[in-house]
Amino acid sequence: MPSLARGTRAPVVLNFTCPASLETRPRDYGNHPRGMPQVRVPSFAEEPLQPVDRLFMRFADLGLSPETLKAIEEVGYTTPTPIQAQAIPVVQQGRDVLGIAQTGTGKTASFTLPMIDILASGRAKARMPRSLILAPTRELASQVADNFTLYGKYQKLSMALLIGGESMGEQQKALDRGVDVLIATPGRLIDLFERGSILLRDVKVLVIDEADRMLDMGFIPDVERIVSLLPKMRQTLFFSATMDKEIRRLADAFLMNPKEVRVEQTQKAADTVEQGLVVVSHHDKRESLRHLLRREDVANAFIFCNRKRDVDILHRSLSKHGFDAVALHGDMPQYVRTERLEQFKKGEARLLVCSDVAARGIDISDVSHVYNFDVPTHPEDYIHRIGRTGRAGRLGKAYTIATPADAKYVRAIESLLGRPVPLIASGGPARVGSRQRRDHRAAREGRKARTARAAGAAWTRAQPPCGSSTGRPRRRGGPRGSTSSPRGASARGNSAARSPRRAQRP
Repeated sequence: MPSLARGTRAPVVLNFTCPASLETRPRDYGNHPRGMPQVRVPSFAEEPLQPVDRLFMRFADLGLSPETLKAIEEVGYTTPTPIQAQAIPVVQQGRDVLGIAQTGTGKTASFTLPMIDILASGRAKARMPRSLILAPTRELASQVADNFTLYGKYQKLSMALLIGGESMGEQQKALDRGVDVLIATPGRLIDLFERGSILLRDVKVLVIDEADRMLDMGFIPDVERIVSLLPKMRQTLFFSATMDKEIRRLADAFLMNPKEVRVEQTQKAADTVEQGLVVVSHHDKRESLRHLLRREDVANAFIFCNRKRDVDILHRSLSKHGFDAVALHGDMPQYVRTERLEQFKKGEARLLVCSDVAARGIDISDVSHVYNFDVPTHPEDYIHRIGRTGRAGRLGKAYTIATPADAKYVRAIESLLGRPVPLIASGGPARVGSRQRRDHRAAREGRKARTARAAGAAWTRAQPPCGSSTGRPRRRGGPRGSTSSPRGASARGNSAARSPRRAQRP
């Protein structure tokens, strides 16, 4: 018989569901605070039992409030993703959650939707938020804020977004009014805490999003400090795309008896994305990229670099050669990042040169091309990069420019994909550019050699015959390969005139 577990808020099926042929009792949303449907358990098991994620086929089956369901319906969503179907009931129970899911699986809604219902009752105090969501980048924090605005419009919840590059005075005013949901990056949150503008003693729900990215960006010490300021009795939701030893250590330190929710990692490139690999020398990468951009009919494109310094260098190079490109990385002020992102979204700039961190949280559905100017060091990032094109059934193209030193990263990507990335033929644009560069270099060196030989010959012809009264011309007065100055020659002549024996020396 299937087993049922009864939580503090609503009953949730943990292991199995009823056979498909059995009916459920009518739902009574009036008496139950969450509207969780009651499932009739069969007394027999003639039919094979199905996994738990097959039970919740609609958002209406997840026990969300009518106000939240109305907002979801207006957006156009009816079926939850696997991470949402598994995480939402557990969050409603009040348990800690350890979620392992990739970006793009819908995990943001898996914690925003139940949090909206949990925080619907209650009132926030000044400078004491009731919930806290930590995100590694400004773009991700803004994306979470957009989710709360979109799905919580029928609930009276106050929200504040604390990110760098924005006015700290306006953020302090929002905190003084009291907020139910506080979304912040670690650096700005610590700045305001040290100024005495915020107290964290009343936080009931903590969400740590993209923990693996925070580890890569060096934010973990800040996160540990923030968690130490929170009350011990709280609900913690911890989400990460990967689960290595360091992430596991953090999860054990932050969570208490968590429910692990895992979505199988399908690291697979979409069939609608045409991939290509170009292998060139390091000095030929920018020339190869320009050739690829001119060869293709590019409507708009992401161009990824591994380092922020390379983003600026490549942006200046493309602008110099007449391409309408904008740059985006984490060191820019927030208003500049917002302005350039709007230019790209509106089509005022076709190319967006960016880093992985800056591009996280940017959701643009219709992108024709993706160019990896640098091979990503993590193969999962390759999937995320090329997944920005070929969406919604459209065809997209993704090209990667690699050097011989990137061989191990390319092998890791191909191992993750399960197949090799198609290599552009040896007669492709990159090889032609290298050959042209070598030809120009050889011609330039040949001209230098001919010039040097001609100068040497002229200097030899300028030599006086042996025994001449003018003596040997001096080289000290002029550049190498040229004859000496007249002043030096006259000095030699005067010296020879004073000493006839020296002048006649063979």
